[in-house]
Amino acid sequence: MQNSLENYLEAADGAGKVMTHARLLVKLTHLYQEIAPTHLGQASRLANYKSGIIVIHAVSGAVAAKLRQMAPTLAEGFSTRGVECNGVQVKVQACKINTQSRASTQKPLSSRTSRTLEGLRDSLPDSPLRAALETLLTHSAKQE
Repeated sequence: MQNSLENYLEAADGAGKVMTHARLLVKLTHLYQEIAPTHLGQASRLANYKSGIIVIHAVSGAVAAKLRQMAPTLAEGFSTRGVECNGVQVKVQACKINTQSRASTQKPLSSRTSRTLEGLRDSLPDSPLRAALETLLTHSAKQE
């Protein structure tokens, strides 16, 4: 079974083109890590290679701007290593951040603030502002 799957993936009429392109991308990724300065290589990745153009995704606009300035140097680096490279295209592709937002914490009102807001509420006629103050005083935590 594994042999037939391997034959299918290697066959030109099967997924052979995909496998060939995937191997090329792996090779180019290693070359990119050699060519690019370390700090820029860590903040970007080689995304694709099509028609002699290397496509790089940067994590921010600043990294992309620096890589665009270095595009001729990067293209020359690929060419000297035997890759047909007519140019380098840089795109910003921000990474997904896997952190959750923090829940807000309720800060208690001091007794002085509560008394001041209660006095303001009592001095107001029936209005949306008075209702909002009433809701605030009802739901807010009180500082002892």
